[in-house]
Amino acid sequence: MPIPKMSDLDLKGKRVLIREDFNVPLKNGEVTSDLRIRAALPTIKQALKAGARIMLASHLGRPTEGVFDETYSLAPVARELSKLLKMEVPLIQNWIDGFNMGDAQIVLLENVRFNHGETDNNVELSKKMAALCDVFIMDAFATSHRAESSTCGIIKYAKEAATGPLMMSELEALSKIMDKPAHPVVAIVGGSKVSTKLALLDSLVKKVDALIIGGGIANTFLAAEGYTVGKSLYEPDLIDEAERLTIEAKQRKAEIPLPVDVIVAERFAEDAESYVRLVSQIDDNEKIFDVGPDTIKNFISIIKKAKTILWNGPIGAFEIEEFSKGTQAIAKAIADSKAFKVAGGGDTLAAIEKYHINDKIDYISTGGGAFLTVLEGKKLPVIAAFEERMIKNEKVA
Repeated sequence: MPIPKMSDLDLKGKRVLIREDFNVPLKNGEVTSDLRIRAALPTIKQALKAGARIMLASHLGRPTEGVFDETYSLAPVARELSKLLKMEVPLIQNWIDGFNMGDAQIVLLENVRFNHGETDNNVELSKKMAALCDVFIMDAFATSHRAESSTCGIIKYAKEAATGPLMMSELEALSKIMDKPAHPVVAIVGGSKVSTKLALLDSLVKKVDALIIGGGIANTFLAAEGYTVGKSLYEPDLIDEAERLTIEAKQRKAEIPLPVDVIVAERFAEDAESYVRLVSQIDDNEKIFDVGPDTIKNFISIIKKAKTILWNGPIGAFEIEEFSKGTQAIAKAIADSKAFKVAGGGDTLAAIEKYHINDKIDYISTGGGAFLTVLEGKKLPVIAAFEERMIKNEKVA
């Protein structure tokens, strides 16, 4: 049985609580990136058009639960929403025990994490949230890997519950990547440590035709091949895992193409002197900060053949211009590709914005941990909660 969608429900005149992810960066009390707010706008506008009375809920940061802290107030988000929707979106304090919406068609509830028990998925808190609404809509894919009161617990107790358009579009895009992708499938995975991406690499190596790795992850794989990586970040205790993944890829006739040349420097700084080195010629005092020109050519040739591309993580320290050429070249190659392309992860989003290729990616995920959870082949707690609800409803029927 498919999970109910917001579009399946009659929302007219109903109090609809929509869980969004407005965990946005702030500076001096102002939103510095409204990407996540804009991503939620289609859901909000659809609910407004349907005649719903909307309560928006989100967390922001990691405040001490049960304590109001202005640093983590959603007031800047309320101002940004009012601007984007061209209508006032009042911010409601102390809402958990009920409140009067008055004539407002839409309100924003203050940070859900100001309520004690939110991150523990407290049953009583979940029931209180459910009592506020006629319909609960889970639209915050980026928080769907967390079993919390406002993401999971409320699903069990709400009168009606469904997924929102943003949540469904994320799941559908990832399903297209994970379930029946068009081959060749190429995944680009960057990051500083194998340990943080091991489950992802383990999952992808079973599905892709080529797994391009970068950053500190690649350094560990190079060390597994017997290369000296100087003072570069790598994980010697995970060399065996790198070897295992390489063997598994070969057995599937897939490839994990390693850098053949790299950009090195003795320190991570704008004014550091950098050099191109073959991977067999790295000095003991040097650190790898990017891939070299021959490696870039090789990676681009692999990407050009792809029909499905997954991108998670830059392949170099692209924050500094001298070490950004690899990531920039990969970004351009992905943008130019005719393949179906999905990208996600905080650093990946930063690279996409830096190189202005937002409109060249078929789907850009707003999720970080949730994005990785799905790609690792694990079930999201939110999906499990919906499935449990549906099983219970079937038994009652």
